[in-house]
Amino acid sequence: MTETGNLSLDQILALKRGDSGPVVNVDEPQVKLVVLTLGGDWFAFHGGKVREVLPDCPVFYLPGCPSSMEGVINVRGDIETVIGLRSVLGYPPGEEAGSRILLCQAAGMRSGVRVDAVEEVMDVPQSAIQAPPHTIAENRKPIVLGIVTFGGRQVTLLDLDRLFADYRAGLA
Repeated sequence: MTETGNLSLDQILALKRGDSGPVVNVDEPQVKLVVLTLGGDWFAFHGGKVREVLPDCPVFYLPGCPSSMEGVINVRGDIETVIGLRSVLGYPPGEEAGSRILLCQAAGMRSGVRVDAVEEVMDVPQSAIQAPPHTIAENRKPIVLGIVTFGGRQVTLLDLDRLFADYRAGLA
């Protein structure tokens, strides 16, 4: 009988590799994220909630709207509202030149969301998303799903469903 006669396939493969570590399951569920920035902070939305990324385009102001609603845009004949994420998250106004508008759909609502920049669209393993730290500002805790690391930076994963639901309820 050979040296590998009574060993499992995993054990045989470990011997061939020269290690005794566990075999990693490569079929781990992946999550698509759209990574964006506001100022020097990095955030992400679930990619399934973002329909399209638009370059900065003219936004037409509507009187009587909340301050966080910049106005409306025309996207190939469809009129879409534009919400300023800076305003919703309590950031000071920023430079609009070079910003992007994400066309998003969540919580039964469609809207554009203005961000400073889109850094990446990527797939990450579900296990790479960590629980949010306890140090997150109280006003952001309800909309933070977790933290993921990208390019050595901490990226805060935001709950677009909750953000839109709160917006519709007048809380944002």
